[in-house]
Amino acid sequence: MNRQTVVTLNILGLLGITCVLLTGIVLQFALGELPCPLCLLQRVGFAAVMFGFMLNVLYGPRQRHYGIILVAALFGAAVALRQISLHVIPGTPGYGSSILGYHFYTWAFIMFALTIAGVALLLLLWNRAWDQEAPADERPAPSVAGKFACLAAMAVVVLVAVLTFVECGPYQCPDNPVSYWMFD
Repeated sequence: MNRQTVVTLNILGLLGITCVLLTGIVLQFALGELPCPLCLLQRVGFAAVMFGFMLNVLYGPRQRHYGIILVAALFGAAVALRQISLHVIPGTPGYGSSILGYHFYTWAFIMFALTIAGVALLLLLWNRAWDQEAPADERPAPSVAGKFACLAAMAVVVLVAVLTFVECGPYQCPDNPVSYWMFD
């Protein structure tokens, strides 16, 4: 697998995780459901995964960037699994609406697991030529698609941060939020 293919896969990964976060925001408003603290931690996990992909898009694929992605995805998967375990007991209602039969936190776990599997596969196919880091002045500039993916990712992360402040303010978020702090 050549370097450009790997960069393209990182751009697609960055756009995919950006779409996951954007979907969470859209559903937050479309269904009128505020994210709980565990949901917000999963969003932090997605943002950290996006950061690793963004480093690969901007500076080229590096094992340490994939390490960031893996640690972030493991964190997000652990938080999602914690939330799943809270609602797995029969008779315990899930939190929020379901999408195609699964709650958002279950989808988050699936996305984190797919991210871990995808990055593991890329690391298995690692080419030693990728280890040769070019000097900053010789490094190729990110493509237009790469720049777009990075800007979209940053915009979505800023939107998540602003919405989290609007929901919780400078305080600890309630376990079962029912209104926005800023609009109370």
